[in-house]
Amino acid sequence: MQQSIQANIRRMRNFLGFSRSFLIRKNPLKIFSKEFATMLKNFFSMNKKRKMVKYRLNYQLYKLNQMEKLIAQNNDHVFLRGNKFNEMR
Repeated sequence: MQQSIQANIRRMRNFLGFSRSFLIRKNPLKIFSKEFATMLKNFFSMNKKRKMVKYRLNYQLYKLNQMEKLIAQNNDHVFLRGNKFNEMR
């Protein structure tokens, strides 16, 4: 009886030692705090990123409109009137 209790206590100490070593090595609280800080940083910079994407999209649409106008100007077909690409090409 006493030997089994001592064996169980020894196993419990070994388990607690392994658990302590794991927590020191991996440190889940530190990882959680780091990920939480990263999440907050991403959350607060989301609006800035959205504005940048909106600007890039508008710039690309502007360039596309310029291309369409240049193609329409150099087009012999009058029916396009600069609104669409020449679908014959």
